[in-house]
Amino acid sequence: MTRTTFPISYEFFPPKTPEGAEKLRAVRRQLAVRRPEFCSVTYGAGGSTQSGTFRLVQEIQQEGMSAASHFSCVGATRESVRAELRELQAMGIARLVALRGDLPSGYGLGGEFQYASDLVAFIRTEFGDAFHIEVAAYPEMHPQARSPDADLQAFAAKVQAGADSAITQYFYNADAYFRFVDNARALGLDVPVVPGIMPITSSTQLLRFSDACGAEVPRWIRLRLQGFGDDTASIKAFGLDVVTELCERLRSQGAPSLHFYTMNQSAAVLAISERLGL
Repeated sequence: MTRTTFPISYEFFPPKTPEGAEKLRAVRRQLAVRRPEFCSVTYGAGGSTQSGTFRLVQEIQQEGMSAASHFSCVGATRESVRAELRELQAMGIARLVALRGDLPSGYGLGGEFQYASDLVAFIRTEFGDAFHIEVAAYPEMHPQARSPDADLQAFAAKVQAGADSAITQYFYNADAYFRFVDNARALGLDVPVVPGIMPITSSTQLLRFSDACGAEVPRWIRLRLQGFGDDTASIKAFGLDVVTELCERLRSQGAPSLHFYTMNQSAAVLAISERLGL
């Protein structure tokens, strides 16, 4: 098979146990052969996993891969953000995924940052170009947005505040992605918008995640997954076909790279990469 050098990146989450940490090290070794552009690490609601996030980005960086820390601003102060960014800078981290962050249950807004655009502007003012700043984009609209236009304006505010590029929420409708990019370009927003890719390995997990975060699972995919029942092998084979086809279309029609939500697993991502000839 002909190999290509199309750029990819991965997302991991901080493991909660020593066993999970060891398993993730093995996963990273398996995925490293694809030479990712960077690996991002998620951040819990209200910064609840901050120490785990920082430890993991440092470990990834020490393994020789570029690491990007998710960085949320819910409940944060300018002083706390400044101190935490200096900590990341001291580790050699030069890439951030800047987010407002999800509110923990029973948590008021609080803090000195209301939107992710406020965080991006603060980072640029305080640190100049020391960090490459990624922001989130929602081809099918953020679940809390008032309208698609309001959501696009929120994205525009992040770009105008100084974002370098964006990573999207995962989706299975390529047309939604291309329409979002076209609408962003029409507003003069020319930063790269990288599609977020979620492999399909479990129907119950996928539908639960999607209902929680507002990602649309097309009806035909839902019906096919329901039709497989508990047949895990068929679900994985179907998911591999669907996601590979999606990635191929995104790549062939101009997506700048692909960002895989790995769920700390390697098998599905490796299988998709193999089919794509990466």
